[in-house]
Amino acid sequence: MAGPSFEAVPQLDLAAQYASIGGEIRTAVERVMASQQFVLGGEGVALEEEIAKLSGVSHGVGLASGTDALILSLRACGVQAGDEVLLPPFTFVATGSAVSALGAKPVFVDIRPDTYNMDASELERRVTSRTRAIVVVHLYGLAADMDPIMAFAKAHKLPVIEDNAQAIGASYKGRPTGSIGDAACISFYPTKNLGAYGDAGMVVTNSPQIAERVRTLRNHGQTAKYLSTEPGWNSRLDEMQAAILRVKLRHLSDWQRARQSNAAEYTRLLNHIPGVMPPITPDGFEHVFHQYTIRVERRDALQQFLSARKIGNTVYYPHPLHLQPLYASLGHKPGDFPHAERAAQEVLSLPMYPELRKEQIARVVDAIAEFLKC
Repeated sequence: MAGPSFEAVPQLDLAAQYASIGGEIRTAVERVMASQQFVLGGEGVALEEEIAKLSGVSHGVGLASGTDALILSLRACGVQAGDEVLLPPFTFVATGSAVSALGAKPVFVDIRPDTYNMDASELERRVTSRTRAIVVVHLYGLAADMDPIMAFAKAHKLPVIEDNAQAIGASYKGRPTGSIGDAACISFYPTKNLGAYGDAGMVVTNSPQIAERVRTLRNHGQTAKYLSTEPGWNSRLDEMQAAILRVKLRHLSDWQRARQSNAAEYTRLLNHIPGVMPPITPDGFEHVFHQYTIRVERRDALQQFLSARKIGNTVYYPHPLHLQPLYASLGHKPGDFPHAERAAQEVLSLPMYPELRKEQIARVVDAIAEFLKC
Protein backbone atom coordinates (compact mmCIF):
# COMPACT_ATOMS: atom_id res chain seq x y z
CA MET A 1 0.00 0.00 0.00
CA ALA A 2 1.37 3.44 -0.92
CA GLY A 3 2.38 5.77 1.90
CA PRO A 4 0.85 9.19 2.51
CA SER A 5 1.38 11.89 -0.12
CA PHE A 6 2.91 15.16 1.04
CA GLU A 7 3.13 18.52 -0.70
CA ALA A 8 6.79 19.56 -0.64
CA VAL A 9 7.76 22.68 1.29
CA PRO A 10 11.25 23.61 0.10
CA GLN A 11 13.87 25.16 2.35
CA LEU A 12 14.29 27.94 -0.23
CA ASP A 13 12.41 28.64 -3.48
CA LEU A 14 14.48 30.83 -5.78
CA ALA A 15 12.31 29.82 -8.73
CA ALA A 16 9.36 31.62 -7.10
CA GLN A 17 11.51 34.72 -6.76
CA TYR A 18 12.61 34.59 -10.40
CA ALA A 19 9.02 34.18 -11.56
CA SER A 20 8.24 37.62 -10.13
CA ILE A 21 11.34 39.51 -11.31
CA GLY A 22 12.51 37.55 -14.36
CA GLY A 23 11.62 40.30 -16.82
CA GLU A 24 13.64 42.89 -14.90
CA ILE A 25 16.58 40.50 -14.65
CA ARG A 26 16.62 39.77 -18.36
CA THR A 27 16.53 43.49 -19.18
CA ALA A 28 19.51 44.11 -16.90
CA VAL A 29 21.50 41.22 -18.37
CA GLU A 30 20.78 42.38 -21.92
CA ARG A 31 21.98 45.87 -20.96
CA VAL A 32 25.33 44.44 -19.88
CA MET A 33 25.59 42.27 -22.98
CA ALA A 34 24.95 45.29 -25.21
CA SER A 35 27.61 47.31 -23.39
CA GLN A 36 30.25 44.55 -23.70
CA GLN A 37 31.74 45.87 -20.45
CA PHE A 38 32.10 42.91 -18.09
CA VAL A 39 34.64 43.85 -15.41
CA LEU A 40 35.05 47.03 -13.29
CA GLY A 41 32.37 48.97 -15.15
CA GLY A 42 29.43 51.22 -14.38
CA GLU A 43 27.13 48.54 -12.96
CA GLY A 44 29.68 47.62 -10.32
CA VAL A 45 30.33 51.24 -9.38
CA ALA A 46 26.61 51.89 -9.05
CA LEU A 47 26.09 48.78 -6.93
CA GLU A 48 28.98 49.77 -4.65
CA GLU A 49 27.32 53.14 -4.04
CA GLU A 50 23.88 51.59 -3.46
CA ILE A 51 25.10 48.92 -1.03
CA ALA A 52 27.22 51.46 0.85
CA LYS A 53 24.13 53.65 1.25
CA LEU A 54 22.05 50.70 2.48
CA SER A 55 24.82 49.82 4.93
CA GLY A 56 25.09 53.39 6.23
CA VAL A 57 28.73 53.83 5.19
CA SER A 58 30.74 55.86 2.70
CA HIS A 59 32.50 53.18 0.65
CA GLY A 60 31.73 49.86 -1.01
CA VAL A 61 34.23 47.68 -2.89
CA GLY A 62 32.80 44.88 -5.02
CA LEU A 63 34.58 41.53 -4.92
CA ALA A 64 34.27 38.03 -6.34
CA SER A 65 32.88 36.45 -3.15
CA GLY A 66 32.07 36.98 0.50
CA THR A 67 35.09 34.87 1.42
CA ASP A 68 37.37 37.20 -0.53
CA ALA A 69 35.74 40.10 1.30
CA LEU A 70 36.84 38.55 4.60
CA ILE A 71 40.38 37.84 3.41
CA LEU A 72 40.94 41.25 1.86
CA SER A 73 39.41 43.20 4.75
CA LEU A 74 41.60 41.32 7.24
CA ARG A 75 44.64 42.08 5.08
CA ALA A 76 43.60 45.73 4.75
CA CYS A 77 43.32 45.95 8.54
CA GLY A 78 46.91 44.77 8.87
CA VAL A 79 46.52 41.07 9.73
CA GLN A 80 49.60 39.07 8.76
CA ALA A 81 51.03 35.58 9.15
CA GLY A 82 51.53 34.69 12.80
CA ASP A 83 48.88 37.09 14.09
CA GLU A 84 45.80 35.98 16.02
CA VAL A 85 42.20 36.88 15.21
CA LEU A 86 39.26 36.47 17.59
CA LEU A 87 36.08 34.96 16.10
CA PRO A 88 33.17 32.71 17.08
CA PRO A 89 33.41 28.95 16.46
CA PHE A 90 29.73 28.70 15.48
CA THR A 91 29.76 29.98 11.92
CA PHE A 92 30.44 28.85 8.35
CA VAL A 93 34.01 27.68 7.84
CA ALA A 94 34.83 30.68 5.59
CA THR A 95 34.99 32.95 8.64
CA GLY A 96 37.89 30.93 9.97
CA SER A 97 39.52 29.91 6.71
CA ALA A 98 39.84 33.57 5.69
CA VAL A 99 42.04 34.04 8.75
CA SER A 100 44.00 30.90 7.91
CA ALA A 101 44.47 32.04 4.29
CA LEU A 102 46.66 34.87 5.58
CA GLY A 103 48.72 32.53 7.76
CA ALA A 104 47.08 33.93 10.89
CA LYS A 105 45.60 31.88 13.73
CA PRO A 106 41.87 31.78 14.54
CA VAL A 107 41.26 32.13 18.28
CA PHE A 108 37.72 31.13 19.14
CA VAL A 109 35.30 32.94 21.44
CA ASP A 110 32.17 31.08 22.57
CA ILE A 111 28.66 32.24 21.68
CA ARG A 112 25.62 33.26 23.65
CA PRO A 113 23.09 30.41 23.78
CA ASP A 114 20.12 32.70 23.12
CA THR A 115 21.33 34.52 19.98
CA TYR A 116 24.11 32.17 18.71
CA ASN A 117 26.36 35.22 18.31
CA MET A 118 29.68 36.05 19.95
CA ASP A 119 29.62 36.45 23.73
CA ALA A 120 31.51 39.67 24.47
CA SER A 121 32.14 38.55 28.05
CA GLU A 122 34.42 35.80 26.71
CA LEU A 123 36.76 38.12 24.81
CA GLU A 124 39.02 38.99 27.73
CA ARG A 125 39.84 35.31 28.27
CA ARG A 126 41.00 34.88 24.66
CA VAL A 127 42.92 38.05 23.85
CA THR A 128 46.74 37.89 23.82
CA SER A 129 49.61 40.13 22.83
CA ARG A 130 49.40 38.59 19.34
CA THR A 131 45.72 39.46 18.78
CA ARG A 132 45.37 41.80 15.80
CA ALA A 133 41.63 41.85 14.96
CA ILE A 134 38.13 40.67 15.88
CA VAL A 135 35.71 39.16 13.37
CA VAL A 136 32.10 39.37 14.54
CA VAL A 137 29.46 37.25 12.79
CA HIS A 138 25.84 38.42 12.55
CA LEU A 139 24.39 34.91 12.33
CA TYR A 140 21.07 33.96 10.70
CA GLY A 141 20.19 37.64 10.09
CA LEU A 142 20.55 38.90 13.69
CA ALA A 143 23.22 41.36 14.77
CA ALA A 144 25.68 40.43 17.48
CA ASP A 145 25.60 42.60 20.62
CA MET A 146 28.04 45.15 19.25
CA ASP A 147 28.36 47.79 22.01
CA PRO A 148 30.39 45.65 24.46
CA ILE A 149 32.40 44.16 21.59
CA MET A 150 33.29 47.61 20.26
CA ALA A 151 34.16 48.83 23.78
CA PHE A 152 36.51 45.87 24.23
CA ALA A 153 38.06 46.47 20.80
CA LYS A 154 38.62 50.15 21.56
CA ALA A 155 40.25 49.36 24.89
CA HIS A 156 42.63 46.92 23.19
CA LYS A 157 43.10 49.01 20.00
CA LEU A 158 41.82 46.21 17.76
CA PRO A 159 39.99 46.63 14.44
CA VAL A 160 36.56 44.97 14.21
CA ILE A 161 35.39 43.31 11.00
CA GLU A 162 31.71 42.47 10.72
CA ASP A 163 30.90 39.24 8.89
CA ASN A 164 27.60 40.52 7.54
CA ALA A 165 27.13 37.71 5.02
CA GLN A 166 23.74 36.72 6.47
CA ALA A 167 22.41 40.01 7.82
CA ILE A 168 22.31 42.65 5.09
CA GLY A 169 19.47 45.02 6.00
CA ALA A 170 19.52 44.14 9.71
CA SER A 171 20.08 46.78 12.38
CA TYR A 172 21.42 47.14 15.91
CA LYS A 173 20.09 49.97 18.09
CA GLY A 174 19.17 51.98 15.03
CA ARG A 175 22.45 51.38 13.17
CA PRO A 176 22.66 49.15 10.09
CA THR A 177 24.82 46.06 10.41
CA GLY A 178 27.92 46.81 8.42
CA SER A 179 28.26 50.36 9.76
CA ILE A 180 29.49 49.58 13.28
CA GLY A 181 32.92 47.99 12.89
CA ASP A 182 35.94 49.20 10.93
CA ALA A 183 34.84 47.20 7.88
CA ALA A 184 32.11 44.72 7.01
CA CYS A 185 31.94 41.81 4.60
CA ILE A 186 28.88 40.95 2.53
CA SER A 187 28.20 37.74 0.62
CA PHE A 188 25.90 37.74 -2.39
CA TYR A 189 25.91 33.95 -2.68
CA PRO A 190 22.66 32.91 -4.44
CA THR A 191 20.94 31.69 -1.26
CA LYS A 192 21.46 34.95 0.65
CA ASN A 193 18.64 37.47 1.22
CA LEU A 194 20.26 39.51 -1.56
CA GLY A 195 21.75 36.86 -3.81
CA ALA A 196 23.53 36.97 -7.16
CA TYR A 197 23.32 34.30 -9.86
CA GLY A 198 26.77 33.04 -8.90
CA ASP A 199 29.44 34.11 -6.42
CA ALA A 200 29.86 37.77 -5.50
CA GLY A 201 30.74 39.84 -2.43
CA MET A 202 31.62 43.29 -1.12
CA VAL A 203 33.52 45.11 1.60
CA VAL A 204 31.81 48.18 3.02
CA THR A 205 33.51 50.70 5.29
CA ASN A 206 33.66 54.32 6.42
CA SER A 207 37.45 54.24 6.16
CA PRO A 208 38.84 55.64 2.88
CA GLN A 209 42.15 53.95 3.70
CA ILE A 210 40.59 50.48 4.05
CA ALA A 211 38.48 50.99 0.93
CA GLU A 212 41.47 52.06 -1.15
CA ARG A 213 43.58 49.16 0.11
CA VAL A 214 40.85 46.63 -0.75
CA ARG A 215 40.50 48.18 -4.23
CA THR A 216 44.22 47.69 -4.75
CA LEU A 217 44.26 44.16 -3.38
CA ARG A 218 41.28 42.98 -5.46
CA ASN A 219 43.06 43.88 -8.71
CA HIS A 220 46.50 42.23 -8.42
CA GLY A 221 47.85 44.90 -6.07
CA GLN A 222 47.85 47.47 -8.86
CA THR A 223 47.91 51.14 -7.92
CA ALA A 224 48.11 52.11 -11.59
CA LYS A 225 47.67 50.16 -14.79
CA TYR A 226 50.29 47.37 -14.90
CA LEU A 227 51.99 48.80 -11.80
CA SER A 228 51.69 46.60 -8.70
CA THR A 229 52.94 47.72 -5.32
CA GLU A 230 52.22 44.46 -3.45
CA PRO A 231 50.92 40.93 -4.08
CA GLY A 232 47.16 41.02 -4.58
CA TRP A 233 44.25 38.92 -5.72
CA ASN A 234 42.04 38.65 -8.77
CA SER A 235 38.75 39.30 -7.00
CA ARG A 236 36.55 41.59 -9.05
CA LEU A 237 32.75 41.68 -8.99
CA ASP A 238 31.71 41.21 -12.61
CA GLU A 239 29.20 43.49 -14.31
CA MET A 240 26.61 40.77 -14.93
CA GLN A 241 26.29 39.96 -11.24
CA ALA A 242 26.29 43.65 -10.32
CA ALA A 243 23.42 44.35 -12.73
CA ILE A 244 21.42 41.41 -11.36
CA LEU A 245 22.02 42.50 -7.78
CA ARG A 246 20.91 46.05 -8.57
CA VAL A 247 17.56 44.68 -9.77
CA LYS A 248 17.18 42.54 -6.66
CA LEU A 249 18.19 45.39 -4.36
CA ARG A 250 15.06 47.30 -5.41
CA HIS A 251 12.98 44.47 -3.93
CA LEU A 252 15.03 43.77 -0.81
CA SER A 253 12.94 45.84 1.63
CA ASP A 254 9.73 44.12 0.50
CA TRP A 255 11.36 40.70 0.78
CA GLN A 256 12.66 41.62 4.22
CA ARG A 257 9.18 42.53 5.45
CA ALA A 258 7.83 39.25 4.07
CA ARG A 259 10.54 37.27 5.87
CA GLN A 260 9.77 39.08 9.12
CA SER A 261 6.05 38.41 8.68
CA ASN A 262 6.72 34.72 8.03
CA ALA A 263 8.97 34.55 11.08
CA ALA A 264 6.25 36.13 13.24
CA GLU A 265 3.78 33.51 12.01
CA TYR A 266 6.20 30.67 12.77
CA THR A 267 6.83 32.04 16.26
CA ARG A 268 3.11 32.57 16.95
CA LEU A 269 2.40 28.92 16.16
CA LEU A 270 5.53 27.45 17.76
CA ASN A 271 4.99 29.29 21.04
CA HIS A 272 2.19 26.81 21.77
CA ILE A 273 4.48 23.79 21.38
CA PRO A 274 6.59 22.74 24.38
CA GLY A 275 10.13 21.61 23.62
CA VAL A 276 10.84 24.10 20.82
CA MET A 277 12.94 27.25 21.22
CA PRO A 278 12.09 29.75 18.46
CA PRO A 279 14.64 32.44 17.57
CA ILE A 280 14.61 35.60 19.67
CA THR A 281 14.96 39.24 18.65
CA PRO A 282 16.33 41.32 21.55
CA ASP A 283 15.01 44.84 22.10
CA GLY A 284 16.70 47.32 19.79
CA PHE A 285 17.61 44.69 17.18
CA GLU A 286 16.02 44.18 13.77
CA HIS A 287 16.27 40.57 12.59
CA VAL A 288 16.09 39.94 8.82
CA PHE A 289 15.70 36.15 9.09
CA HIS A 290 18.15 34.87 6.55
CA GLN A 291 17.28 31.68 8.41
CA TYR A 292 14.48 30.86 10.81
CA THR A 293 16.34 28.61 13.23
CA ILE A 294 14.78 26.72 16.11
CA ARG A 295 16.47 24.46 18.61
CA VAL A 296 15.17 21.13 19.91
CA GLU A 297 16.82 18.39 21.91
CA ARG A 298 16.10 15.53 19.47
CA ARG A 299 17.22 17.54 16.46
CA ASP A 300 18.53 14.73 14.26
CA ALA A 301 15.37 12.69 14.67
CA LEU A 302 13.20 15.74 13.92
CA GLN A 303 15.26 16.44 10.82
CA GLN A 304 14.63 12.92 9.53
CA PHE A 305 10.92 13.22 10.37
CA LEU A 306 10.54 16.48 8.43
CA SER A 307 12.60 15.25 5.47
CA ALA A 308 10.39 12.15 5.18
CA ARG A 309 7.44 14.53 4.85
CA LYS A 310 9.18 16.58 2.12
CA ILE A 311 9.68 19.56 4.42
CA GLY A 312 12.97 21.33 3.73
CA ASN A 313 15.35 21.82 6.63
CA THR A 314 19.08 22.34 7.13
CA VAL A 315 21.52 22.36 10.03
CA TYR A 316 23.63 25.54 10.09
CA TYR A 317 26.11 24.32 11.37
CA PRO A 318 26.62 20.71 12.51
CA HIS A 319 30.35 21.05 13.31
CA PRO A 320 31.73 24.06 15.19
CA LEU A 321 35.01 25.34 13.81
CA HIS A 322 37.16 24.23 16.73
CA LEU A 323 36.17 20.61 16.07
CA GLN A 324 36.64 20.77 12.29
CA PRO A 325 39.46 18.59 10.88
CA LEU A 326 40.87 21.82 9.40
CA TYR A 327 41.71 23.02 12.91
CA ALA A 328 42.78 19.76 14.53
CA SER A 329 46.29 21.20 14.88
CA LEU A 330 44.97 23.80 17.33
CA GLY A 331 44.36 20.99 19.82
CA HIS A 332 40.79 21.79 20.82
CA LYS A 333 38.57 19.09 22.28
CA PRO A 334 34.84 18.66 22.96
CA GLY A 335 33.80 20.82 25.89
CA ASP A 336 36.11 23.72 25.08
CA PHE A 337 33.25 25.88 23.72
CA PRO A 338 30.11 24.32 25.21
CA HIS A 339 27.51 26.78 23.91
CA ALA A 340 28.72 26.45 20.33
CA GLU A 341 28.82 22.66 20.65
CA ARG A 342 25.31 22.41 22.08
CA ALA A 343 23.94 24.72 19.39
CA ALA A 344 25.53 22.52 16.72
CA GLN A 345 23.64 19.55 18.19
CA GLU A 346 20.25 21.26 18.55
CA VAL A 347 19.67 23.93 15.87
CA LEU A 348 17.51 23.35 12.82
CA SER A 349 16.65 25.91 10.14
CA LEU A 350 13.13 25.68 8.74
CA PRO A 351 11.84 26.81 5.32
CA MET A 352 12.22 30.58 5.03
CA TYR A 353 11.82 32.79 1.98
CA PRO A 354 9.58 35.76 1.09
CA GLU A 355 7.14 33.74 -1.03
CA LEU A 356 6.45 31.19 1.73
CA ARG A 357 2.69 30.87 2.32
CA LYS A 358 0.93 30.73 5.68
CA GLU A 359 -0.51 27.31 4.93
CA GLN A 360 3.01 26.04 4.27
CA ILE A 361 4.19 27.45 7.60
CA ALA A 362 1.24 25.78 9.31
CA ARG A 363 2.16 22.44 7.72
CA VAL A 364 5.75 22.74 8.94
CA VAL A 365 4.62 23.56 12.48
CA ASP A 366 2.00 20.80 12.50
CA ALA A 367 4.70 18.30 11.56
CA ILE A 368 6.94 19.51 14.38
CA ALA A 369 4.04 19.20 16.84
CA GLU A 370 3.31 15.69 15.59
CA PHE A 371 6.94 14.66 16.06
CA LEU A 372 7.13 16.03 19.60
CA LYS A 373 4.06 14.03 20.62
CA CYS A 374 5.85 10.80 19.64
